[in-house]
Amino acid sequence: MRQLDDRAVRLFIALAAFFCVNAVLAEFIGVKIFSLEGTLGIAPVHWRLLGEGGTLDFTAGTVIWPIVFIMTDTVNEYFGKRGVRLISYLAAGLVAYAFLFAYIAIQLAPASWWVGSAQGQGVPDYQAAFSAIFGQGMWITVGSLTAFLIGQLVDIQTFHHIRRRTGERHAWLRATGSTAISQLVDSFVVLYIAFVLGPAHWPMSRFLAVASLNYTYKLLAAVALIPLLYLARAGIHRYLGEARAAQLIHAAAHDHAAAPHPFPVD
Repeated sequence: MRQLDDRAVRLFIALAAFFCVNAVLAEFIGVKIFSLEGTLGIAPVHWRLLGEGGTLDFTAGTVIWPIVFIMTDTVNEYFGKRGVRLISYLAAGLVAYAFLFAYIAIQLAPASWWVGSAQGQGVPDYQAAFSAIFGQGMWITVGSLTAFLIGQLVDIQTFHHIRRRTGERHAWLRATGSTAISQLVDSFVVLYIAFVLGPAHWPMSRFLAVASLNYTYKLLAAVALIPLLYLARAGIHRYLGEARAAQLIHAAAHDHAAAPHPFPVD
């Protein structure tokens, strides 16, 4: 049997591809700040923390990051530490690659007719709009990539620490627990690099308040998506079969080369 005929290999490829495209997409759509209250059609919620205040405004990337958390925990469950490390490094490399070519695209001289081609849509300068959307600042890019990698590595260790304590029981606990710890790190690291070390020079009160608010949102979203974790688990067991799924889970729990090795070859 060829390796690509093995369902576990196909599953790993599908999970890795979906994980990476979501990670890259989250970085690019994150330039938009949206109002949670306006989206839900409710009155503005005015929060105050550490002397700072505001409404519930988040980056659009937070909409898709909970899916990334689910994918991380799913890969952790079936393919272990090495599987998550592989897709995390791959995703970070693809994000850096995407930002590089976004920068190159911004530097290309725009066609004169194209610059004003969207004036009827309220965009007087297409080049300026393109640069603003795809040209995120260096500090934001560095902060985001650094926080992503640190958060993923923390997630891996936390997930397996909880797993050693609970065995195969309580999948929701190791998934939510690892997300709670890793996103605590991620939420504070990205804002610290981007807005405290960066040119914005936020005061510590604003940094701590905004990071705490973002973390709370991510944690609540992760908890709300626990049913999706079990739905994905049920689908994987149906696809692989109970015996093959159990084999992968056992290997992943003991940090064996669960995926994608060893697989039958011709």
